[in-house]
Amino acid sequence: MGSFIEKFSLEGKVALVTGASYGIGFAIASAYAAAGATIVFNDIKQELVDKGIASYKEQGIEAHGYVCDVTDEDQVNEMVEKIEKEVGVIDILVNNAGIIKRIPMIEMSAKDFRQVIDIDLNGPFIVAKAVIPSMIKKGGGKIINICSMMSEFGRETVSAYAAAKGGLKMLTKNIASEYGEYNIQCNGIGPGYIATPQTAPLREIQPDGSRHPFDQFIIAKTPAARWGEAEDLQGPAVFLASSASDFVNGLILYVDGGIAAYIGKQPK
Repeated sequence: MGSFIEKFSLEGKVALVTGASYGIGFAIASAYAAAGATIVFNDIKQELVDKGIASYKEQGIEAHGYVCDVTDEDQVNEMVEKIEKEVGVIDILVNNAGIIKRIPMIEMSAKDFRQVIDIDLNGPFIVAKAVIPSMIKKGGGKIINICSMMSEFGRETVSAYAAAKGGLKMLTKNIASEYGEYNIQCNGIGPGYIATPQTAPLREIQPDGSRHPFDQFIIAKTPAARWGEAEDLQGPAVFLASSASDFVNGLILYVDGGIAAYIGKQPK
């Protein structure tokens, strides 16, 4: 049994998780550290990197943090070069950095639309492109793109985000198609609705004691009848980063409590 469980080990691996100072990225990186990987992350500002390093320290993790804008190809190439020199070749890349702007489409400026596409879709392209050559040389690697329910579904006010995350789903399949022969597996994780500080206002109990309308909506749409926790993403993320998934390529694994399988409750 020991040797089978070892397939899930990340011992000796270097994992870069973008935008992982907090939230989903932080949860995934922490799981990788627990599985034996060395953690590298970036964020767009020094103060966020410092906060991230402090949060990892609290968990007993010695993470390496870099200031880097994932939309700037020169900065990304420089960071990857530095990581290779200072830490080692990147075995695992998680494209986690992203933003969302909730604006009705006809009120959204093209500039805002482009910014979301730039960070959520061009960013993963730029970072993946920077790490793939060394993965090829080393004989393999794992790329995990953080997709979304919006890689499959539309919703009011998220036109740019849905366009980016739909594009990221297809970029994932294309990286798998183009570099699978080099023993590179590229898969995606599509988180469902996750309880994070950002979604906390949507879960506040109303003055009359009832659930927030959006909270009610999500619970009704989810067979598990709850929001996900960041921890719910840790097992799937470790699986996709480990040799246990060596023949899994081009998959988007939805960790959504069953939302994508479910038509939803009939109103009472």
